[in-house]
Amino acid sequence: MALSVGVPSVVLGGDGGGELFITDDANGQPVGSIPAGARWTAVPDSATGGAKLRLLKADGTVTEAHRGIALVNVTENRFAMANGRRYRGRINVIAARGGLTLVNRLGVESYVAGVVGPEIGARRPNEEAAVLAQAVVSRSFALRNRGRYESLGFDAYADVRDQVYNGVAAETPQAWAAVQRTVGQVLRYRGEIIDAFFHSTCGFSTAGVEEAFPTARARPYLRPVSDASWKGHYYCDISPRFRWREEWDGQKLRAIFTRTLAAVMPIGGDGLQPITDVEVSRTTRSGRVAEMRIVFARGDVRIAGSNVRSVLRPDADRLLGSAAFQLTVSKDGGQVSRLVAAGAGSGHGVGMCQWGAVGRARVGHDYRRILSTYFPGTTLDRIY
Repeated sequence: MALSVGVPSVVLGGDGGGELFITDDANGQPVGSIPAGARWTAVPDSATGGAKLRLLKADGTVTEAHRGIALVNVTENRFAMANGRRYRGRINVIAARGGLTLVNRLGVESYVAGVVGPEIGARRPNEEAAVLAQAVVSRSFALRNRGRYESLGFDAYADVRDQVYNGVAAETPQAWAAVQRTVGQVLRYRGEIIDAFFHSTCGFSTAGVEEAFPTARARPYLRPVSDASWKGHYYCDISPRFRWREEWDGQKLRAIFTRTLAAVMPIGGDGLQPITDVEVSRTTRSGRVAEMRIVFARGDVRIAGSNVRSVLRPDADRLLGSAAFQLTVSKDGGQVSRLVAAGAGSGHGVGMCQWGAVGRARVGHDYRRILSTYFPGTTLDRIY
């Protein structure tokens, strides 16, 4: 689990009890031990151009250079700490010319316990089935993708690129109960662990995987699934991101497009041409935007649905909520003066809708039913 990649330093220590033992990651030879309460700092070794690292001790002395180190707290119910956070298992710090990589190696169930809370949130007793479903989905995702970043020295990133993992601080009794009730359970399709995608809020229907990820092949268990409940309601309509609205005036839209379109088209030295129209030119089978067309004074550009959230940003540092939206355009003098996007849901829309799972749990669906709904045709199996 990559906690950090390419960082200039890592602060290491125990969590207040017991020594933290350090070994060379390559040969297992002892490097030293950090006394209880003390902090050492790993930094790139300048003599090797960052290809190795050294440890700056609390007394100011420095260890020999190592390509990587491993740390473990062997005291019962105590943990290793890195950059102020506690982690189960072992901590590795690996040197590379781009900086230090901080990795946490731990068992699958401990990992899932640290993921469930950040991903599904604290839930009420009548929402427990959603927590159980999240535990199975997170475990399936982790095991399916094990080895994906093997060349980099880890299996997953500890953020939204994979799953949000915050170590011991994120563990809760509710998360551990879900882990223990579902231990070893994964979703499989024709004997293989599935690509267990999930997202916050589908808005009305989940999406097929090929709608959100253009290089992905279609999968029978990752097809659109309606989230309709009864009389015009949806299971995920309890989400704060169920419906949303974003608005741009002409000046802000031009500033956003000037920044985001540079990745998909050349922009001349005179800057972006006047914007004369923005429209949804094609939709997917689940009703999301498959293509958005931006028209300029001379010519146009078509943005694939997988890119619309990063191109049509509400702000420079924020993605559009989802690709499920409709546009309303106002013009002045032939140019776009105002653009409004009325949207539904949050995230890519593939796989399990987390707020939909919560809504289904509230009306009595158990976690098996929730999983079979969002991943049709799969089986829930215990593999260990």
